[in-house]
Amino acid sequence: MPAPYSYDLRKKAIEAVKRGDKKINVGRLFKISRNTLDLWLKREKETGDYVAIADRQGRHSKIKDEEKFKVFVQENKGASPQLLAVSY
Repeated sequence: MPAPYSYDLRKKAIEAVKRGDKKINVGRLFKISRNTLDLWLKREKETGDYVAIADRQGRHSKIKDEEKFKVFVQENKGASPQLLAVSY
């Protein structure tokens, strides 16, 4: 997952919109999408700040039993992906 935009960039972009600059021009200037800018403005309106959400995590693992999976990997080293798809 890419790193979030800096707080300083968010602040400058939002200040530009509040000064009256068009969102499309602000997006081009700071190389952000209009949707991203709209999300920051929405977050500021709802929470009072536009700080990045820090507790986001990546995808949830499909592996439910990690120990069982480790054993499976040890037993099947070097097996082709097609063979593994059938046996697990």
